[in-house]
Amino acid sequence: MSATSKTSSPQTLDARPCRAVVFDFDGTLARLNIDFVVMRSDVLKLTAQYGLAVEAVCDLPALELIDRARATLAAVDPPRAEAYVAAAHARIMEIELAAARVGELFGGTRKLLVALQKRGIGTAIITRNCLRAVRTVFPDLDQFVDTAISREMTPRVKPHPDHLRTALAALAAPPDGTLMVGDHPLDMQVGREVGAFTVGVLTGSGNCDDLTRAGAQCVLASASDLLDLLDQACPP
Repeated sequence: MSATSKTSSPQTLDARPCRAVVFDFDGTLARLNIDFVVMRSDVLKLTAQYGLAVEAVCDLPALELIDRARATLAAVDPPRAEAYVAAAHARIMEIELAAARVGELFGGTRKLLVALQKRGIGTAIITRNCLRAVRTVFPDLDQFVDTAISREMTPRVKPHPDHLRTALAALAAPPDGTLMVGDHPLDMQVGREVGAFTVGVLTGSGNCDDLTRAGAQCVLASASDLLDLLDQACPP
């Protein structure tokens, strides 16, 4: 499977046909406009309310912050640790759902997914968002995507490779026949670690340089441009 980027020289993964495409969601197929600064701030405040020092976790993303604090609490008070986790995740979900209610799919998302279906290419979404937020923005998800693995459906979220491996298992697709498409360096990191061909898109938080440094083998303006890429990489 070979591909030519609009922003870099041609790169080749292997000669196998494309079997599957795995997408990030927010910033890749849709715009949710989640305020992650507020999310982390609220989780940090909650962590402090449970008597934990926040200095050691203040640089972590919200989900990893919760996991670290949970482990610390569980060592001395397991029930309190579970109460903390429930409260933290409830706040995160509240923020996500509020953003999802005013979010939207990018204009070419459904067209892209239908085109992949017609080519017989499996599709999946892996996301650190909750499934309710995804379905709020994309209520007919099941008609267009073979599987969606949200954060509550995997014990370890990306960039842990198990998140992507779970999707590949559901699709029965090999890593080296798969494209991992996302707007964030974490998406490139998990794709490269698992052995997928990594495609960055510029519709979200990542810029071309950041995506390339994280391992993007190709960077496109949007996920909709993937069809042109596939015409080169794995012709219909």
